[in-house]
Amino acid sequence: MNPSAVDLTTSYLGLTLRSPLVASPSPLTGDIESARRLAAAGVGALVLPSLFEEEIVAEELSLTAALEAGAGVNPEATNYFPPVEGATLADRYLANLERIKSAVDVPVIASLNATSVGAWSRYAELVARAGADAVELNVYRVAANPHFAAADIETANLELISDVCAKAKVPVAVKLSPYYSSMAHFVHQVIRAGAAGLVLFNRFYQPDINLETMDVECRLQLSTGVELGLPLRWIAMLRPQVPDSVSLAATSGVHEGKDAAKALAVGANVVMMTSELLRLGPERVAGVETELRSWLAEHEYDSAAQLRGSVSRVTAEAGEAFERANYMATLRSWVGVGA
Repeated sequence: MNPSAVDLTTSYLGLTLRSPLVASPSPLTGDIESARRLAAAGVGALVLPSLFEEEIVAEELSLTAALEAGAGVNPEATNYFPPVEGATLADRYLANLERIKSAVDVPVIASLNATSVGAWSRYAELVARAGADAVELNVYRVAANPHFAAADIETANLELISDVCAKAKVPVAVKLSPYYSSMAHFVHQVIRAGAAGLVLFNRFYQPDINLETMDVECRLQLSTGVELGLPLRWIAMLRPQVPDSVSLAATSGVHEGKDAAKALAVGANVVMMTSELLRLGPERVAGVETELRSWLAEHEYDSAAQLRGSVSRVTAEAGEAFERANYMATLRSWVGVGA
């Protein structure tokens, strides 16, 4: 089969994508020139860098403090406002979204990184008005407070998800961490809260310690292929459990066409890439697409859709037994030196 004849079309969040290869949030997707290069290289969709709740709140607090300081200059000057240079962070985000949307011919997905329910969720509606085809809600929460039980954290997250899904007016994919105590149960609650898709999983960047200065240092660590195992495992188990209308995205560890093929085989609608593109540039998308097409053609698949879900688990029970069997087999697979 000619690799160029392989159909890579996929459906994600109700959107028809020309390819399952999606550029996930990074500096590349937030810059209009690199966004154009990604689209030209064949990416199926772009996910913009996240708009962080903490950054919006910090900016609002700073503005409030400036306004209060200005009002105190003269008690009678209640209409005095100090000059504020430039637009707000949210304004800049929305304007950049509009520019990128008009510059590329692929769906553009806004990314919101939130932790609380409230007025902040109005930005889910604003990004839709600005032209976002969908929203990726990144639920990033480090459960370090001993006074909050797991159930309390899950309830808070579900309230947030429900609020954003109700206000977005476009499909919402929820990007989860892998650390929920009952992942399958929580996933079903997320879907009931309105999520049209799931992105598995959020990478937690671990801090390091500088022993010379004794400071905590934060470094961006690019992913390796080893990290693909976790999303593969869970997508394989979840795909048979969730409706076909719910999209699943694999993220972390996708660097080659074979990685993408594995994610499709377990049931992913799309595979998201960041690290490989940061290492080698936007044009690497075309190389990964060529590798994926070649693999599919070599194995006589006419399309990505034909491969999708071919090795996912049939039931949750079978999936659990399969995983325990694999766990035991893996532990026993090591062959020591001289064995």
